[in-house]
Amino acid sequence: MLKTYQIIIKGQVQGVGFRPFVYNLAHAFKINGSVSNNEEGVVIILSGNENNIYTFYQKLIKSPPPVSKITHHQIDQIEFTLFKDFSIIPSTKGDKLNLTLTPDFAICKDCESEIKDPKNRRFQYPFTTCVNCGPRWSLTNTFPFERANTAINSFPMCKTCLEEYTDPTNHRFHSQTNTCAACGIQLRLTDNNQQNLDLGKYSLFEKISKLLSEGKIIAIKNTSGYLLCCDARNEKTIQKLRERKKRPHKPFAVLYPSLELLQKEVLISTEEIKALTSTERPIVIVSTSKYKGGINLEGVAPQLKQLGVMLPYTGILQLLANKLTFPIVATSGNIHGSPIISDEKLAVELLSTVADYFLHHNLEISNPQDDSVLKISSKFETKVLFRRSRGYAPNYFDFKQHNSQKILATGSHLKSSIAFVPNEQVYISQYLGNLDHFDVVERYTNTISYFMELFEEQPEIILTDSHPQYQSNVLAKELGVQFNKPVIEIQHHKAHFASVLGENNLFNSNDKILGVIWDGTGFGDDKNIWGSEFFTFEKGAMNRLIHLSYFNWFAGDKMAKEPRLSLLSLSNDEIKESIKNKFSEEEWAIYQSVIKNNTLKTSSMGRLFDALASLLNLVDYNTYEGEAAIVLENQVKDYQLKNCKNYHPIVENGLILPQLIIQKCYEDFMSGVSIPQIISNFLFTLSSIILEVANQQNIKHIALSGGVFQNTTLIDMLTELAKDDFYLYFNNQLPPNDENISFGQLMYYYHCENLGNRKKGKVIRK
Repeated sequence: MLKTYQIIIKGQVQGVGFRPFVYNLAHAFKINGSVSNNEEGVVIILSGNENNIYTFYQKLIKSPPPVSKITHHQIDQIEFTLFKDFSIIPSTKGDKLNLTLTPDFAICKDCESEIKDPKNRRFQYPFTTCVNCGPRWSLTNTFPFERANTAINSFPMCKTCLEEYTDPTNHRFHSQTNTCAACGIQLRLTDNNQQNLDLGKYSLFEKISKLLSEGKIIAIKNTSGYLLCCDARNEKTIQKLRERKKRPHKPFAVLYPSLELLQKEVLISTEEIKALTSTERPIVIVSTSKYKGGINLEGVAPQLKQLGVMLPYTGILQLLANKLTFPIVATSGNIHGSPIISDEKLAVELLSTVADYFLHHNLEISNPQDDSVLKISSKFETKVLFRRSRGYAPNYFDFKQHNSQKILATGSHLKSSIAFVPNEQVYISQYLGNLDHFDVVERYTNTISYFMELFEEQPEIILTDSHPQYQSNVLAKELGVQFNKPVIEIQHHKAHFASVLGENNLFNSNDKILGVIWDGTGFGDDKNIWGSEFFTFEKGAMNRLIHLSYFNWFAGDKMAKEPRLSLLSLSNDEIKESIKNKFSEEEWAIYQSVIKNNTLKTSSMGRLFDALASLLNLVDYNTYEGEAAIVLENQVKDYQLKNCKNYHPIVENGLILPQLIIQKCYEDFMSGVSIPQIISNFLFTLSSIILEVANQQNIKHIALSGGVFQNTTLIDMLTELAKDDFYLYFNNQLPPNDENISFGQLMYYYHCENLGNRKKGKVIRK
């Protein structure tokens, strides 16, 4: 007896070739019916033999399209309908969106082969994509994911593209981003006066390769924004780029033309290769301790023994790579501190003094995104996201909605992101940047507006950081007034702790959990600057346990930018005498007076790292966030636990003395102990303190978050010391830095704020 069933599939199932995959599978099973996208995912209606339909269903769930991610599926019998064939029905949006959005995917092997093949009609066409690859979130205006809802809609398909689009045997069957050279996007190479270049005997990408080899800087419009590119071997050009971009020391990412060349020059692990060749194609930070190539390492990554590398992930970059025999710098197209630029007019206005040449194209980018960045620890291969953007945003998986409230979490100030819950999903924006900069604030507010428009919802609750001077806090209050909705402040480090608890599904744990939240700064409940917090979490209650003993925080933001000030704050009289040369006489007198009358205190672990970097004469001034800590870690090639010593005695009465740690480091430094060994001892000390606190509290589960835990040497050392005696939990879908604050605010509100503990999250407006 024939029956009719409806299958609902939710998850990352739009813009991934799901409908054409279902179409071909249905034909293979000789089942009639239809498949369509809707506001929640994919709907499949099938008529036929019950056993055949269930076999089809199992096959689909077990072996879906390669870039899809199914989070929910169900099958139900419905009223019988007779179908003559199987068809793909154009999407209809009957309600507000409630689906997982689709990130950008790296170019697949099939498309990569086609653009290399002189006999293929897409030979050297840089915007070649198919159902398994290409930009998605970058081009999305609204959902469901149909061509009409993307920026690609400005390029109507030619006859041949349309034939591919309607051919079930073609890998562009129902590919919404399908274009070719005849009907698609056009490139234009200009000088920095916007005069088109005469290519002469060269093809476009041969010309760009030649210009790069001649020491020119080129702004290349990729599918998610402009990249500033130059020869990574050329010291003078790299320095020129640093001067023009106003980025004196922050490392540049390097694009290798092929994995083969990368492996010849850099020793990389299997896990690093897996990340580099994934559909997300992030920048992966790798060690250069055994580097064999010709990159000007000191120019690209000053004072570091690591390099951020990536492989081509779009047709544009792949076609350029096909003409390159050397790696190139490929850094975000912006002025240091500003967001990545995607608009041609703005690029010309702001980058004409930076780039010698421009490669433009006429495809509008709806959602500009930086490249994502991650690092894999060397001993235990723990993956740590440093920046979550292209390829990952805006989805977060494994989220369970706790009520029907529409919630906006506005995140932090540095490394800002927003989280929005307009339906059953949570959407976490791509990395947006430092809200000290006006144009970052503009992109931040535009992103909030875009999310509200996309989902046709306004927040009923607004969550924000408790720091009154954070721009995210200021904007949250403005939104509270605009929508007449309550704004709830959540303490910075509690949000960090909640983020890692949420990612690891620990809120319902029967065990007490120790939270170790270490970073640079966060406004504390006692109005001091926190940053080395130990919390406990049990049955919905989050409590501060201990922290580094307070030390002086003075000179405002300068303290985070000048490690020498942290060292001064943590020095005894003997050390002070030895570091006077780091200050002018006038500065010394002023700072001594300021410290004497200072009342603001801090427990910042980030500043302790800064102090050590200055003590060891590595960094006195940070030119980018976290520079001192990164330089410190890079001094350690390897470590042996048996050779490490503890600079701090067993923690008693909750006292952890940062001054004592600095004093012990100073003593070793003056006695000639090597800098790498001192840093290894320092990290060993911090790891030992964590486990000692856990032992004293009789806690076996430890959750760790905050920017300090971007230090993969610290993670490896802690993991090695913990052995099988402790369970360690880290952020995994999100970075440990402030990008996770928006998600953490949401998790705190759901699991702590709503349990009658209102003092932990302060309602500042109703």
